Amino acid sequence: MSDPAAQPPAPPRRIGVRELQGNLTRVLHEVRDGASLLITSDGEVVAELRPARSAPSARRRLGSLRGKITIAPDFDVTPGDVRDSVERDLDP
Repeated sequence: MSDPAAQPPAPPRRIGVRELQGNLTRVLHEVRDGASLLITSDGEVVAELRPARSAPSARRRLGSLRGKITIAPDFDVTPGDVRDSVERDLDP
């Protein structure tokens, strides 16, 4: 017996323009749940309605911020009072 999950997907259901107009909310719920539909007018397929793919995230270009970010010259210098508080002996 074959695995039901391995079966090819069912062909898209056909739905006429008038039925789509009269049941738009229900049809959109079906599509959101994964159904694909072929929209017909006078028996001819005029459109396909299917779930939207996730929008791909914009790919960042290397170096696009070059010259726009600066780091202070003393960025990695620890202030004396902070250094002293860390280095002091905590035992009374």
